[in-house]
Amino acid sequence: MGVVNVTPDSFSDGGEWYEPDAAIAHGRELLGEGADVLDVGGESTRPGAGRVPVEAELARVLPVISALAAEGAVVSVDTTRAVVAERAVEAGARIVNDVSGGLADPAMAEVVARTGVAYVCMHWRGHADVMDTLEDYDDVVTDVRDELAARVEALLAAGVRREQLVLDPGLGFSKSGSSNWPLLAHLGELEALGLPVLVGASRKRFLGHLLARSDGQPVPPLLRDDATAAVTALAAASGAWCVRVHAVRASADAVRVAAAWGRARDERATGRAVPGGPGAGSDSTARPAT
Repeated sequence: MGVVNVTPDSFSDGGEWYEPDAAIAHGRELLGEGADVLDVGGESTRPGAGRVPVEAELARVLPVISALAAEGAVVSVDTTRAVVAERAVEAGARIVNDVSGGLADPAMAEVVARTGVAYVCMHWRGHADVMDTLEDYDDVVTDVRDELAARVEALLAAGVRREQLVLDPGLGFSKSGSSNWPLLAHLGELEALGLPVLVGASRKRFLGHLLARSDGQPVPPLLRDDATAAVTALAAASGAWCVRVHAVRASADAVRVAAAWGRARDERATGRAVPGGPGAGSDSTARPAT
């Protein structure tokens, strides 16, 4: 999943693709680098970011979604608002990527159920301006798993079909530092819920802190892409359905490496060839209905 931020203030590339023509061209570029999905967002969710008016969010994303979908791209809309999700689906989006998991807008579940689109339900505890105050876990893996499981039950009760759902552990959201690593190391506990898992580690601050310079300063976002690709390889090898990244080419290559590694391991374990020739991407038996 390649990120297309149509915002002036996103944490790593705010303003670069703010104009519709630039965002559309960037989406095409990401597809050329190997993206399977383009995630178009019009509101920054970086730590401390404020909300934008709904009219502004719609004006940012709808022209980009319409153009890319018309060219055959699988487009996701990154929004927490039901009205934006519905208008985006009308414009051609096939996935709704909601960082709030439906908690920010009670109308979201009804829109997802009625439209039938795939829905990424992320672990979330509050909006960007307060999320860093909400990092309080007994055991981050267990707590995130249980809170996501509760969201799944609520969405199913609202009429969303199970095959529409994808789970996202919400790296960096109410998780500023070391609490992200146990979630990555134990993706299997989320996968045990029986739904595809999306990982969004790209350029996030916990990677910046990991790579900190000798003076303790975290490296800036644009210098975190190599670490992002390493996370992609490990996440793919662990069974993740999708990764959401800003720089696609290295992560697309990392997915191929992980797939080849896994096939070789499985062939030796089973004594027979595993489907998927050299260069094939990773796959998952559980796929959302897009």
